[in-house]
Amino acid sequence: MLKLYTSPSCLSCRKVKKYFNKYNIPYIEKNILHNKLSRDEIFKMLANSENGFEDIISMRSKIIKEQNIDLDSMKIHELVDYIVANPTILKRPIIVTDYEIQVGYNDDDITLFLPPEIRERECQFCLGPNEDCDYVKALKIE
Repeated sequence: MLKLYTSPSCLSCRKVKKYFNKYNIPYIEKNILHNKLSRDEIFKMLANSENGFEDIISMRSKIIKEQNIDLDSMKIHELVDYIVANPTILKRPIIVTDYEIQVGYNDDDITLFLPPEIRERECQFCLGPNEDCDYVKALKIE
């Protein structure tokens, strides 16, 4: 089951939810501002990421700038605790499966979450990125 980490004012989060709903892709949504993240959830994100904290933390975060935090000097467990206490430093949305993570919304990458039978049906005539393909047009969520 997909787990989708969101915040209320996030446009990309709304795009992902619209996409998942369109294709009836089941997911569990967790609003990071209203539901406290667990350390295990953060470690799950990190385990699925390629670049660790760099993939999930927004260095443009207001809290990081205001508090002048040196994330590089923190130990792993300190940084995980900091994220739990300050979830707004996370990039959004974050989509987590048992083996994968996607951060943000990307028209091309989101197709990863389509069930294979839908992907095959939708792309049976589309051999690449083709703007005239009905599938590619359908992915252009507004």
